[in-house]
Amino acid sequence: MEFVQDNRIKEIAYCIFSKAKFLNFAEKNSLEKHLSHPVFKAVSEIASEMDVKAYVIGGYVRDIIMNRPSVDIDIVVMGSGIELAGKTAKLLGKDITLNIFKSFGTAMFHYCYEDKNWQIEFVGARKESYRSNSRKPIVEDGSLQDDQNRRDFSINALAISLNKEDFGSMLDPFNGIEDIENKILRTPLDPDITFSDDPLRMMRAIRFASQLSFEIQVSTLEAINRNAHRIEIVSAERIVEELNKLILSPKPSVGFRLLHTTGLLKLIFPEFLELKGAEYIDGRGHKDNFFHTLEVLDNLSKNTDNLWLRWAAILHDIAKPQTKKFVKGMGWTFHSHEFVGSKMVSKIFKRLKLPLNEKMKYVEKLVLLHLRPIILAEEIVTDSAVRRLLFEAGDEVEDLMLLCEADVTSKNKAKEVKYLKNFAIVRQKLKEIEEKDKVRNFQPPVSGEDIMKAFGLAPGREIGIIKNTIKDAILDGIIHNNHEEAWELMLKEGEKLGLKLNKNHS
Repeated sequence: MEFVQDNRIKEIAYCIFSKAKFLNFAEKNSLEKHLSHPVFKAVSEIASEMDVKAYVIGGYVRDIIMNRPSVDIDIVVMGSGIELAGKTAKLLGKDITLNIFKSFGTAMFHYCYEDKNWQIEFVGARKESYRSNSRKPIVEDGSLQDDQNRRDFSINALAISLNKEDFGSMLDPFNGIEDIENKILRTPLDPDITFSDDPLRMMRAIRFASQLSFEIQVSTLEAINRNAHRIEIVSAERIVEELNKLILSPKPSVGFRLLHTTGLLKLIFPEFLELKGAEYIDGRGHKDNFFHTLEVLDNLSKNTDNLWLRWAAILHDIAKPQTKKFVKGMGWTFHSHEFVGSKMVSKIFKRLKLPLNEKMKYVEKLVLLHLRPIILAEEIVTDSAVRRLLFEAGDEVEDLMLLCEADVTSKNKAKEVKYLKNFAIVRQKLKEIEEKDKVRNFQPPVSGEDIMKAFGLAPGREIGIIKNTIKDAILDGIIHNNHEEAWELMLKEGEKLGLKLNKNHS
């Protein structure tokens, strides 16, 4: 009886506090314009008919206050989320496909409004309890208070009433609005319990800090340090999903520094952490490649939101620890780190559960070629060298140039200006050569099949020798990229190899 009475007192206090927070907020702001989406009116009507309470909660409410665009709406209902979702979808239109997830008690549908594809998700209010070996909770029906208590951060526990009697009322039990104003991330309840129950929330905290330019409250950050080992129960797929969102943040180095200081990075991405540190012998040292890589990543992030190009930045020097060597009188070398690094990409992608498809091949190519434009920028740029770069980089040549420009992180400003000026020359050469010679992704004008027919050959090494000779001659500017000159060279090479022209091709 005492337990029930204590809970009732808490609920009354919660309601009074929440109403006070709303009145304070309502005096300054009007939420009506943010509730114009047809789904809100539909939910309000259906909830009234069902005699249940419904609220929009979480990220959509947070983004209203932060004035951030959002097309994801989460609705919590004191009853069946699936039933409310079905009736709302039916009211909004016949063509809506409802997706139901019975095991989670959720349902969602997509709805086109103002030329945007909105995702609307419904869930019944619930409370959760966890076992130590799993982040999958034991779920029970709960109150709005229970549902807000289980949220990861105070800024995501905000809710707005969709009920007719107080439509638009803000419920802010954990001072989430104040935390948004102060740019602070903290958990609603004890952070040790929050992170131990669901360790993915540690990744989310760091991702939000990087994405929103928030600071993690000291006690919350300390709890991440204490509970970092718990990340081991989270699947690689969920971890990399958060990692990719972090990488796409405006300044990803913020998130990676937090991953490092909390101890999470060594658990989820140890290869990256191996770059950290600078070694000195005979007074000669090398740069700390961990912080250099973060600087490259930040530089690149100013110019592109291409996730896989950002991954190429992260991995461009990944093999430097394995290839590091001190040469007396010369200093530190990292010979072939681009080649070794490109070979490491597939292993890292496989372990992190990143896609093992053309996206991985793209990253491999950029890691392999990332020194080539730098070498061109250091020397006199020849047409031949530019042709070869165009041929090997193909359609990725522009992305390669962006990566290489981001890779210029010298503290010597004069050196940096010189490199960037030379890169501009390389870019101009690339444009001129491509317009003139059309060598990007080119196929030799004389094919292997042409060579076999011309000399009456079966497949063999002679075909490869002739094809490579033609390709090299075009790239070196010895002949033009056309069929006539390539054919003439084929005949000469065939003669050198002792091949006789088929009579039908004489």
